[in-house]
Order: sequence, then structure tokens, then C-alpha cells
Amino acid sequence: MSKTYNWAILGCGKIAQKFAHDLKLLPNARLYAAASRSLENAQKFATEFGFEKAYGSYAEMVNDPAVDVVYIATPHSHHCEHTLLCLDHKKAVLCEKAFAINSKEVALMIESSKQNNTFLMEAFWTRFIPSFQKVMDIIRSGELGALKMVRSDFAFNAPYIVEERNYNVALGGGSLLDIGIYPIFMSLMAFGKPTEIKSMARFSPTGSEESIMMSFGYPGGEIASLVSSFGFQSPVQAEFCFENGFVRLNRHFHIPTTLTYCKNGGEEQLLTFGENPGFGYEYEAAHVMECLDAGKTESEMMPFSLSVDLMEILDRVRKDAGIVFPDHD
Repeated sequence: MSKTYNWAILGCGKIAQKFAHDLKLLPNARLYAAASRSLENAQKFATEFGFEKAYGSYAEMVNDPAVDVVYIATPHSHHCEHTLLCLDHKKAVLCEKAFAINSKEVALMIESSKQNNTFLMEAFWTRFIPSFQKVMDIIRSGELGALKMVRSDFAFNAPYIVEERNYNVALGGGSLLDIGIYPIFMSLMAFGKPTEIKSMARFSPTGSEESIMMSFGYPGGEIASLVSSFGFQSPVQAEFCFENGFVRLNRHFHIPTTLTYCKNGGEEQLLTFGENPGFGYEYEAAHVMECLDAGKTESEMMPFSLSVDLMEILDRVRKDAGIVFPDHD
């Protein structure tokens, strides 16, 4: 039987709220501590979601010996710093995607995990949801023939607020690391790393990338067409095109959703996966605790190598598109 793990949240923003909601669904997860740069914010968060303790600094939280595992939900620009802080205090880490700003930071995080013999995983929750797992099963089965193309988009019209993360280059702002990473992940899981990358970006007045189109090419002739933007609305779907049919993760493809399946031009079938009690974060949290039960410091489903490959692609896209984060490049 799994032990009960004391979870701490580092960074009490919107995504942390959803994660905390889903953490309550897991019987072996104890909502133990919330940490923010402001004690008032931490106390408010802890009260709302039922955490036992609130800390007004991250250093205080990592020095609490009762904390077992930390979910890091700060901006991309601080993921490396906060991950290293937790790992150096022997706290298991689930760090929100994008894992970091660049490959150099990812390498530092992985090295720290190994040196401290402490668990680390990128919180790419889509990897663990049932609808995405089904797509991977279909690809592996070969039932629709060879996969030839992935087409994926993720766009919404984000309010232009200069100080907020979406448009702040100092915080890793721009659609690419925030939502463009999802279409890229679809292609990476389907085809691996591309040999060709071509991109076209459009920038906001702050210098952050607002919209980007990406085309990837692969050794076997496969292609991927990917889009992300904060400037317009899109269907937010992911389509996998095979020799003998297609599969589509329906709106919104990155969360627990339905699946459309079509073989040989026949009638489309809608596959459902039951009611989901949470937002979908509970699957990755449950996996982390399974890894900790087994004494692992690295996930087999979301291994370091996958995070390394994902960040290398993001770096290549940024270079091709002319996207720069001055404090990190």
C-alpha cells in the first residue's frame, strides 16, 4: 500500500490552484504546505485548498523536514532556481512545464537530481491522461498504418497586459514556452526529434513572441504542422494522420478529452473515457507517488531524456524564429 506523501506547493498562482484541487482526489496525497513570496498569499491559498501550513518564503518551506515532494508552479524563468533549491534540500520535485528556459538550465536540474539522489520530473500532465494514452496505443498498434503527419494548434486571445507573464520576456513570456510546447510535444511523442525546423513568429510590442507557426520534417518523410498564439482563437486540437485513417484529440487536446477515430474513410467514431473528477492533474501526481513508492529518482514515462529532447527542440525553434530571453540567452 502506498504511503501518504506530504505535498508542498511552491508558487500559488492559477495553475497551482487547479493542481491543488486535483491533489485532493488522491487518498495518499496530504495537502501539507503552501509557499509564496508573500505570507498573506500563502495563507490565503492554504485556507482555500486546505493546506496545513503556509510559508512566506520558499527557503522556509524547503527547510521543513516534513515536506516530501514539491510541486513548482512559478514562471518558467524561475524553474531552474527553484528546482535546485528543493533538490539541494532533498525534496522530490514535480516542476511545471516548460521545465526551464533553455537546455543549459535543464542540464543543471538533471545533474542536481542525480547528485542529490532525489526524484525530479517535468510536470507534463498531458503525458498521463487517458485520451493521449489511447493515441499512443493506436500509433504503436499500426492498426491505421504508418503515421505520416501531425497537425496541432493551441491559441487563444490573451489580454495584452505588459506586466503579466504572457508578454514579459524577463519571465520567459510568449506563446511558445507556455502553450506552443503542447503541439511540439505531440510531434515529439509521435515522431521523435525533427531533422528540419522552419518557423515564422510574430512579436508583441514588449518583444515577446505572440504567435508562431512551425513546420517540422523527419527522416522518413513525415511532417508536423504546429501553431501557437496569444493573439487569436483556434480549435485547440491535435490530429494524427495515418496511411489508412486519422485520429483527432478534440478540443482541448491537452486535457482529458474525447477522441475521434476514422479508418479507411469510414464513419467517424467518438471515443470517450468516462467522467473526469478533476482537471487532469491527478494522473501525473499519482504517477509521481508511484515512483516514490518504488524508490525511483526518475520517471520511466516522463524520463529526463524526454525533457531534454523537448527543450532542445524549443531551443532550435527559438533560434530559428529569433526569439530571445535576454536574461537567459
